[in-house]
Amino acid sequence: MSTGGRLEGKLVLITAAGQGIGRASALACAREGASVVATDLNVELLASLKAEDPRIDARRLDVLDGAAIRALAAELSALDALFNCAGYVHNGNILQCDEKGWDFSFDLNVKSMYQMIRAFLPSMLRKLETNGGSASILNMASMASSIKGFANRTAYGASKAAVIGLTKAVAADYVRAGLRCNAICPGTVDTPSLRERIAANADPVQAEKDFIARQPMGRLAEVKDIVPQVVYLLGNESSFVTGQAVLVDGGVTI
Repeated sequence: MSTGGRLEGKLVLITAAGQGIGRASALACAREGASVVATDLNVELLASLKAEDPRIDARRLDVLDGAAIRALAAELSALDALFNCAGYVHNGNILQCDEKGWDFSFDLNVKSMYQMIRAFLPSMLRKLETNGGSASILNMASMASSIKGFANRTAYGASKAAVIGLTKAVAADYVRAGLRCNAICPGTVDTPSLRERIAANADPVQAEKDFIARQPMGRLAEVKDIVPQVVYLLGNESSFVTGQAVLVDGGVTI
């Protein structure tokens, strides 16, 4: 049934849609009329997402598996929007970050986006050439990146800075084709991932206080603070926005 929403008629694919920002974005995009393909490694999370909104096409996908990504791209119709949400937060300074942690950070935070964009971009461009209009790619970056440095975020900050560089390069290459590419850079968001990191700390209570203390608004972000920007950047309302690292950080970088 048509909803007349802001993403009506669009085919949107979202990675890491099982929980956190990815999940909330999938639900929001579906409410706005998009046909949503929600991917994740965790099939149980996907099942619960599908139960919450049966309109969502939930697919298991390993974003580190290039063959699986290419197979999905060959199966689906041309996307109107792609949200690369998958990522990993490595904790530690450079001396605490071994090559395994460094490589995994760049594989999941950057190479996965490279593979997703390479797989889905050709059909997006063909659709634009035929039908005109615009299409959107949105990459998950962070305020911890080229925008601002944070303690114990060496691999994370470096990889998220690379995401911003990738975003700007794709935006510059395809702006005349009608393809927009932006990055969203959240502050500290209260997600299951953050809760896992807090719980793993030697003093979880103090860890949570520290996360809150670095937010000038005095609270952690919630997914509902981030998702409206996701919907905006995926849709036609942002048709003149490309190559941007959009901060939603609660004032950290004032």
